[in-house]
Amino acid sequence: MCRNIRQLHNFEPPATSDEVRAAALQYVRKVSGSTRPSQANQAAFDEAVEVIAHATQHLLEHLTTSAPPKDRDVERQRARERNAIRFGTPA
Repeated sequence: MCRNIRQLHNFEPPATSDEVRAAALQYVRKVSGSTRPSQANQAAFDEAVEVIAHATQHLLEHLTTSAPPKDRDVERQRARERNAIRFGTPA
């Protein structure tokens, strides 16, 4: 869907409210087709972001897994290595 939306579940430390809101904002931008809504649509846009952020936080709080939590630094380095291979840039 949107490359800027990252996995938020099963990380240590858990996803912050800012990360959840950023993912919700990216989702609403993608679905609405605009990064900046008109003044007429701003209230609906903001409301959608808040509702989706709340639903996302609820989901993250209720998901369970038996897998050990992932380390953000390790996952970030793996992403850099994948990008280096994909785009031919140094990691």
